[in-house]
Amino acid sequence: MDLAIIDQTQDGVSRYHQDLVRAVLDYAGAYLDLAADTEMSVTFLNNDAIQQYNRDYRGLDRPTDVISFAIEEQGEDSPVIFDEDMAADLPENIGDILVSVDIIASQAEYLGHSYERELGFLVVHGFLHLNGYDHMLGEAEEKEMFDLQRKILDDYGLTR
Repeated sequence: MDLAIIDQTQDGVSRYHQDLVRAVLDYAGAYLDLAADTEMSVTFLNNDAIQQYNRDYRGLDRPTDVISFAIEEQGEDSPVIFDEDMAADLPENIGDILVSVDIIASQAEYLGHSYERELGFLVVHGFLHLNGYDHMLGEAEEKEMFDLQRKILDDYGLTR
């Protein structure tokens, strides 16, 4: 996984937590059988910054824990034209995940598990959204996504 980690927090995200995100997402990418050169980013924010994204892109003027921005495939009207050989050589960029470090801490405390478990839960949750999973479509889709999310985290070792 070609993962860009961007830290825009006031206090900074530790190298340990950044490495954990890399490892969990590499594991999740292998679990979904994604190409090794798949690209994506994770941006760490504080509540005030993620609230702006939530307001601007989702119409909800409050902080949230995680937001995913999937990069959709280009349509036929796409201004970027690649021949098939060139397109085959380019890595796939699946999108961006924004995570509030403030909410990670408060949710971990509220739920009675570690900061690391909540961090893993949120990045895997966002990652699954980038890969087409959506718990908002109905009960069956919600069960599929949450079961997969739990399996990835448990198999990785981030249990509750």
